Amino acid sequence: MNKLVRFFLFIAVVSAVLLYMISSLNASQGYSGGNTVTVFNWGDYIDPDLIKKFEKETGIKVIYETFDSNEAMMTKIEQGGTNYDIAVPSEYMIDKMRHEDLLLPLDHSKLPNLKHIDKRFMDLPFDPENKYSIPYFWGTVGIVYNPKMLHGKEITSWNDLWDSDLKNEILLTDGAREVIGMGLNSLGYSLNDTNKQHLLEAKEKLDKLTPNIKAIVGDEIKMLLANQEASVGLVWSGDASEIMSENEDLDYVVPKEGSNLWFDNMVIPKTAKNVEAAHKFINFMLDPKVAAQNTDYVGYSTPNKSALKYMPKEVVEDERFYPSPELTEKLEVYKNLGKKNLAYYNELFLQFKMHRK
Repeated sequence: MNKLVRFFLFIAVVSAVLLYMISSLNASQGYSGGNTVTVFNWGDYIDPDLIKKFEKETGIKVIYETFDSNEAMMTKIEQGGTNYDIAVPSEYMIDKMRHEDLLLPLDHSKLPNLKHIDKRFMDLPFDPENKYSIPYFWGTVGIVYNPKMLHGKEITSWNDLWDSDLKNEILLTDGAREVIGMGLNSLGYSLNDTNKQHLLEAKEKLDKLTPNIKAIVGDEIKMLLANQEASVGLVWSGDASEIMSENEDLDYVVPKEGSNLWFDNMVIPKTAKNVEAAHKFINFMLDPKVAAQNTDYVGYSTPNKSALKYMPKEVVEDERFYPSPELTEKLEVYKNLGKKNLAYYNELFLQFKMHRK
């Protein structure tokens, strides 16, 4: 019995020593609770050099994790398995998260660099007064196309995609809001329309587009378009910028009927463990030179007005990615449709994909 007691005592002592050593090692590497900030962001959505720069300037270690959809991000935050200090959801998800009490209010006094954000992108309906979120990137949904493959044909409208000359030439991104939205816009309806008759009209019109659709794909759409596997694609503007950097024959257009104006914003989830470090990270990302460097790496449009002077003139004057106020007025931000309406969008999108088969 004494041997057994001594054995368990030995195990307990060894365990305690190991825990102490792990804790000390983590602390020395910046993993202690007060010296760490955990960021949850989209994949390849920050310049890695900026993470190193933040760590060097502040002494705060960044733990960086990624997600591939707003829904996946929110589910993980709801479950609470990891206490993220910062997340970067899109506008409609921010609206949903604040209504479900998943976000902490921001302390604007700790964000002096907030003054650099363009006022056009502040105080929007999904987060009045930016109580919970700060703009990170913004952009549009539009059409990438290859004029050479289309023998000089120019695309300016959603309805151009229904041209019979585009048979088996179009790639669509695998997103219900984007594809159903395209159908709605082509009919002159709102991207946030919940009228079932209008949605059915949009779905029926999309069914007629089927002969022209080569595939409905995810991230591989960038590679396929750059490699000229198709001549037309429905994409986000940041992806368009990346694709065009790989193939200069490509062009991007926001259709004249209008489209989606989207925002990804930085928020602090309610389960955050290091709110102070979260504010420091957000303020760091709002620094004009940092924002300019990040924009150059990511390729999306920056809401940081002061950052524009550190960016190439040909970039900031390119209306494909920094649209004119006249076009911006035709763009719509996605609204939180609610579970019932969103489920109907997804159902119609699934029916459309099944119709293709």
